[in-house]
Amino acid sequence: MRLSPDQIIYWQHGFVTLNATIVFTWGLMLVLVIGSKLITLKLSTDLQRSRWQNFLEIIVTGIEKQIEEVGLKEPRTYLGFLGTLFLFIAMASLCTVIPGFEPPTGSLSTTVALALCVLVAVPFFGILNQGLGGYLKSYVQPTFIMLPFNIISEISRTLALAVRLFGNMMSGSMIIGILLSITPFIFPIVMTLLGLLTGMVQAYIFSILAAVYIAAATRTRKPSHKTLNNNPT
Repeated sequence: MRLSPDQIIYWQHGFVTLNATIVFTWGLMLVLVIGSKLITLKLSTDLQRSRWQNFLEIIVTGIEKQIEEVGLKEPRTYLGFLGTLFLFIAMASLCTVIPGFEPPTGSLSTTVALALCVLVAVPFFGILNQGLGGYLKSYVQPTFIMLPFNIISEISRTLALAVRLFGNMMSGSMIIGILLSITPFIFPIVMTLLGLLTGMVQAYIFSILAAVYIAAATRTRKPSHKTLNNNPT
């Protein structure tokens, strides 16, 4: 049984390999780029707008609302990154209904890459919000002893993001493959529909967790009561 799209090799020359993970990842990114360009070609700022534009604005507003509820004060700043994460994982799940499509999120290499994006985005937005000195200072708060534990926390939660997404996506594909071999055709179709729902849930969870990590990195610590009392003003 195929456990990962990495096992599907389309072309290989020496150590250079073109597998299904690379092909479908870049294909999915191309679809998202072209689709976003086509969708936003005829946007209007007038009072009369198309139903399609109203639908898009509802989605964008909903994503912004979710980002704001996590604790990020300016959701537009993080909308591009978090929205792209959600759309990529969600589309990878929805496209499984296409015959021959292998979701790239079923590969550990893809989920690790997505988790590394979050690992880079957390300090990026943290430094953008608090400055380099303020962000680095958060690693030694409330005491310098916390420095190694905070570093371990950054690494461990990145691995947890990658393994969580990979495990859920791969397990769904494996269950469907097993059912196709031992049960009639109708039951695996039901499981496929449930797999689509699971994929959407995983896209939501991954994006929300990324937003929570960014919110923690951009959180500005309030001065203590002791500091306020010592202030001569």
